[in-house]
Amino acid sequence: MRDDLSLLKQGALHLRSSSAGQRTRMLELLADSIEANTELLLSENERDCQEHAHSLAPALAQRLHLSREKVEALVAGIREISRQPDPLGAVMSRTQLDQGLTLEKVSIPLGVIAVIFESRPDVFFQVLGLSLRSGNGVVLKGGYEATHSNRAMYRIAREAFAHNELPAEWFTLIEGRESVSELLKCDDLIDLVIPRGSNEFVRFIQENSRIPVLGHAAGVCHLYIDRSASHGQAVEIVLDAKTQYPAACNAVETVLIHEEIALEFVPKLATALQSAAVYLRGCARCEEILGTVDRVGDDQWGTEYGALVIALKVVPSLDAAIAHVNTFGSHHTDGILATDELACARFTDLVDSASVFVNCSTRFADGYRFGLGAEVGIGTGKLHARGPVGIEGLLTYKYILRGSGQVVSTYSGCNPRVFRFKRLER
Repeated sequence: MRDDLSLLKQGALHLRSSSAGQRTRMLELLADSIEANTELLLSENERDCQEHAHSLAPALAQRLHLSREKVEALVAGIREISRQPDPLGAVMSRTQLDQGLTLEKVSIPLGVIAVIFESRPDVFFQVLGLSLRSGNGVVLKGGYEATHSNRAMYRIAREAFAHNELPAEWFTLIEGRESVSELLKCDDLIDLVIPRGSNEFVRFIQENSRIPVLGHAAGVCHLYIDRSASHGQAVEIVLDAKTQYPAACNAVETVLIHEEIALEFVPKLATALQSAAVYLRGCARCEEILGTVDRVGDDQWGTEYGALVIALKVVPSLDAAIAHVNTFGSHHTDGILATDELACARFTDLVDSASVFVNCSTRFADGYRFGLGAEVGIGTGKLHARGPVGIEGLLTYKYILRGSGQVVSTYSGCNPRVFRFKRLER
């Protein structure tokens, strides 16, 4: 594998030196190729779904399925990425240190990234498109359950770039658990690993490699219903956040309700959720209001259900809701439903999550819906990138200093030269 990764690293250098126009054209070719091969993708994905119909948990099976709508969204995402301005070589800041001595901070690719994902084959093209636009080499490792889908996507991408002037060694697909173990040892060839899968899977990657890891270990998302919330709107938003795609990491798992509206609102919400086949769990107060409900234990509030299951909790105040979210959440996506602007401001200020929403569904936490074209993953840490990670999250920078013969010794000692540190327009 090391030889293959060394070759890929060289291919990534060719990619980063390509022109914006070349990479735009490659993205257009990729979108055209995906669109032209829609039936092949659906057919190969159906093979995967049939082979693993009885072995996957419902959430994983839902993620595995590749619908025609998903393929259309993939194509739209790639085209959106192709329309975005070239991110490479952008001057982020320019400072005149002295006459004839100018410092620039310039955007560059990270280098080579490895994305290891479970079940969701649509991740393949999302990551490939973002890597291409940002000039990064990429290693893709899909789950065994999507083998036919992943192989078809790899062939489609290879064919799309077959007649392009740039070498195709900047991306590759690997298979098998052994290849992952070997990959994680290549900290001199891989610059970033992005795992996308279960909590246990992400933690395994984090604990078994010296390569920096970007990802989230859980998607425990909350919606807090403030006493000032519009009840009808709140019910509609909760239903969307739970039922639109319950297996997604941005689906809501716990709803917090202010106690002043609990007696009126909890039955309304419960009725709507049960009508949508959502199984209810709740706190002692919810049990009092509803009569019967599956009680949530004190150690269960951090549960990610990934299914049509939701937990309801009555809280005494806005601050209690904030404390609950910061204690039991996964710092992914949390929201408040309220008309009180002061309450909204306090919630958005104090909730320590990568994405904090006001009066909308948590399902908007998505790279495509954020206008990024796609995402390589969701970051819940505080270093490098947070939330849906698009092109910007795949970039770093370097400093370029342009001089005219200056030496450091003239800036010290007797009668030294003085730095100007003058900020210049970019």
